[in-house]
Amino acid sequence: MKKLFSILAISAMVFAGTSNVNATAAQSLSAHVQTLTSAATVTFIQDEEASAAPESKGFHQELKQRFIEGGPGFMGIVLLCLILGLAIAIERIIYLNLSTTNTSKLASSVEDALNSGGIEAAKEVCRNTKGPVASIYYQGLDRADESIDAAEKAVVSYGGVQMGQLEKNVSWISLFIALAPMLGFMGTVIGMIQAFDKIQAAGDMNPSLVAGGIKVALLTTVFGLVVAIILQIFYNYIVAKIDSIVNNMEDASITLIDMLVDYKNKK
Repeated sequence: MKKLFSILAISAMVFAGTSNVNATAAQSLSAHVQTLTSAATVTFIQDEEASAAPESKGFHQELKQRFIEGGPGFMGIVLLCLILGLAIAIERIIYLNLSTTNTSKLASSVEDALNSGGIEAAKEVCRNTKGPVASIYYQGLDRADESIDAAEKAVVSYGGVQMGQLEKNVSWISLFIALAPMLGFMGTVIGMIQAFDKIQAAGDMNPSLVAGGIKVALLTTVFGLVVAIILQIFYNYIVAKIDSIVNNMEDASITLIDMLVDYKNKK
């Protein structure tokens, strides 16, 4: 009987120990599962928040959105000013670059042709050279047979014609420079008027009513100023280029008269 009680006691102890081990393991496994579940939940929430966060927009998308928010009325007119102004500016830049001539080289070639082949040879050199300086040289040489005074008057008169060709359509760029910010300011004033009309109609100073109109107003002003700044840069470059060409024309005209005087004296 003692052996039987001993066996039963040992069996009970083993069963109790096994139960405790299983309970501990179950608790550990449950805690581990809860930890993994919590981590997965946090990760899922973070992924959801990251996907819900607004994506960063590029410069062109942001510019397009702001342009649409500014309203198609005044923003379209400001954009038209930019397009027309840039078209005229690019055309003038191309024309002025093609009109630029190496005046020292041209003067040397004309002088050599004048001394070797006379007036007709010098005129042929001018005909084969592009630019306003070559045209002025040709007009002066064409009147050289009459007198030095006639050649000088021809150079001065045709120089004014060439200057007018260089400055052609430049005044339109200055018009668009002044017009773009004025349109922007007009859009600003209209936007403010609309904002106050909404406040009057609602009878309450609600910030949401004012914010939309003020935002549209400020956007038109910003775009108008940006257009004016861009066109002003092109305008200043064109004016500087015209001044450089005109100075070369004046120096070349003096050089031509001196060459004709020397040529007349040699004859």
